[in-house]
Amino acid sequence: MFASTKHKLVEKSQALPGRTTPITVSPRHLVLGHPMQPPFPPGLEQIELGLGCFWGAERLFWQMDGVYTTAVGYGGGFTVNPAYQEVCSGLTAHAELVLVVFDPAITSLDAVLQTFWQAHDPTQGMRQGNDSGTQYRSAIYADSEAQLAAVQASAGRYQQALQQAGLGTITTEMRRAGPFYYAEDYHQQYLAKNPDGYCGLRGTGVTCPNAS
Repeated sequence: MFASTKHKLVEKSQALPGRTTPITVSPRHLVLGHPMQPPFPPGLEQIELGLGCFWGAERLFWQMDGVYTTAVGYGGGFTVNPAYQEVCSGLTAHAELVLVVFDPAITSLDAVLQTFWQAHDPTQGMRQGNDSGTQYRSAIYADSEAQLAAVQASAGRYQQALQQAGLGTITTEMRRAGPFYYAEDYHQQYLAKNPDGYCGLRGTGVTCPNAS
């Protein structure tokens, strides 16, 4: 069963149950110094992004101007408060995600999405480069219907750019966000703690057009 679920999303009836106790994380972001958990200051927006291994992905977004905080975690599946090993088993249906909380007065959702599209290959299905399995799928979980509409429009623009470059069809999962489960504390800001650690980000080299 383990092998069969690595590249196919598990059904809810087969998913691991998880646990009632959430994983404990540090109260503040190691690099930005802001809280990683809500409530966040008024006026900020948030979105959950999956683009492969979350270590390098989180660093990409905490380096952006206007990003208030980031955190890594799991979402899009069924298991409640999953452990990393459970997510890796393919028996949770969760993706590795980065929670990005940003100030729209400084940076736009469009800029966040441009960074997302250009940092990975969203045409690869249940993998990202050498990282293979459902947890590494490309995913965007939006915080509102308006945000989801903007996500879908951005995907449409990028799909056209990919086709012009002779590349494939976007497989990114795009829907409203469900529960976000924080990953273990050692995963949070992993590449700030381990500067020589693994980063699997590989883009297509294709630029995502701005919103008109």
